[in-house]
Amino acid sequence: MSPILRKAALAAAALVLLGCSASPTGESTLLLNSPEQMNTLGRQSFEQLKANTPVEDDPALNAYVSCVAHAVLDQVPAHYGYGADDWEVVVFRDDAINAFALPGAKIGVYTGMLKTAQNQDQLAAVLGHEVAHVLAQHGNARMSQQQLTQIGLGITTILLTDRVETRTQKMLVGALGLGAQFGVLLPYSRSHEQEADVMGQEIMANAGFNPTEAAELWRVMAQQGGAQPPEFMSTHPSQSRRIDMLSQRAPALMPLYRQAQAAGYKPQCERLRR
Repeated sequence: MSPILRKAALAAAALVLLGCSASPTGESTLLLNSPEQMNTLGRQSFEQLKANTPVEDDPALNAYVSCVAHAVLDQVPAHYGYGADDWEVVVFRDDAINAFALPGAKIGVYTGMLKTAQNQDQLAAVLGHEVAHVLAQHGNARMSQQQLTQIGLGITTILLTDRVETRTQKMLVGALGLGAQFGVLLPYSRSHEQEADVMGQEIMANAGFNPTEAAELWRVMAQQGGAQPPEFMSTHPSQSRRIDMLSQRAPALMPLYRQAQAAGYKPQCERLRR
């Protein structure tokens, strides 16, 4: 191995060792970027979205989303460094069935999602899931995995230079890239979705929202979503698998829900009917 390749390989190995961490549920994860870097990226992305997407100005609709969001955010453990009032919550006027949370304490909810989530509990399931992505640093992990993959592909390209013809080299590197996408990046993303489901359902139960509604939300989504790609080509678990998992977990979370209600956590977020 040439000195350049040896240094590159050692640098990649050092990055992996330094970036290895554990997620909130104990899963092994790779974090190559600092929280400050991710917060900056999250805030920049959110500002760009606000500049390019109409923001809903209906007071009642905003109040409903804010009510559910703050009830969920009040249950984020303090050790994550976020308080409920630290988050900016924005409703975007867009028919896409979508919601998201970003590092830097940003939450976006599309009006299309509000037409799909049929009650406050289902909206809480969405928001709990999205906030869990931020708490578990899934954006950082996904970016880190992509960065490491690019380093590996770069080293492979150097190794192939002058050893095979250019056309064959391109085909091999392309095949490696495709293999990395389906064999590493997408399954890694599916594990993030499953972890966010687990964390989000627990957060919503602690906030006094009925955890059985998480599975109900995905049943509604399945009815509206149409055809899906095969699971091995998707960043999300299949809807049937997700519904089964959330349904199976709900009974164990009902005591948390009842305890929250008994402690006075009884969200009464009035849903706007349109």
